[in-house]
Amino acid sequence: MTGRAIPAAVVVMTRDEAANVVGCLASVGRRFAQVFVVDSASTDGTPDLAAAMGATVVPFSWDGAYPKKKQWCLETLPFTVDWVLFVDADERLDDAFVDAVDATVAAGDVAAAWITARPTMLGRRLRFGRRHRKIALLDRRRCRFLPVDDLDVATMWEVEGHYQPRVDGRVGAIRPPIEHRDGDRFSAWIARHNRYTDWMARMEGDGRMADLVAAETGPRRRLKLIVARLPARPLLAFLDSYAWCLGFLDGRAGAHYAMARAVYYWMIDVKRATDAEVRRR
Repeated sequence: MTGRAIPAAVVVMTRDEAANVVGCLASVGRRFAQVFVVDSASTDGTPDLAAAMGATVVPFSWDGAYPKKKQWCLETLPFTVDWVLFVDADERLDDAFVDAVDATVAAGDVAAAWITARPTMLGRRLRFGRRHRKIALLDRRRCRFLPVDDLDVATMWEVEGHYQPRVDGRVGAIRPPIEHRDGDRFSAWIARHNRYTDWMARMEGDGRMADLVAAETGPRRRLKLIVARLPARPLLAFLDSYAWCLGFLDGRAGAHYAMARAVYYWMIDVKRATDAEVRRR
């Protein structure tokens, strides 16, 4: 750890995140040059809680068009630095992760970096199972979330869907994981992923997701294209997390997490098949 501020800005996007935002900002601490909470008309006191934690609170109101929220942040927030770290309100950072961000920004040899999120289930931080990966540390001069023609999927709302930004340069990786710790009840997870699967089903059903994946590079692109075409994808998602990624070593929590991943893909497949049937009528 160093005494100087890391020349990067943390951006936390919120809407009614009172259950999560204090813990998130506490984990972010005061090592970053700037900390923004970009709030979408919360009614549960989220902005006041964020301000009390020392964050700069910026209101956001989506106009129903592009740019959506992440790209709006990159274009609009009063940054004094070029590096931006997007952190979800239900995510937690530790010193090892922050030190790795500091080193990546200081090296300046990449334009963005993948981060890995270690999930929790039943209040337990999982050691195993399939983790989430996303590009969340960005040099805003060389990264952009492109429009993907998904405004017809109303449930995806104001935030970009599950796709990565266009990066002009090399993409690195932050090795220490963050913790994905949702303070809401599991019903909130179901509601959130119901929206996500609406988006995925629509995008996969008419080929738009294939176009998005085709724009990526490397082995991740090939793996996504293969997985999208596999039969019994929900079962494979369960086995991937529970067996291949050793989720069974996390006991009951690992089993529930693997089942949640299977349900996610089952929802996508059923919704996609249902949409296709409706179009045929």
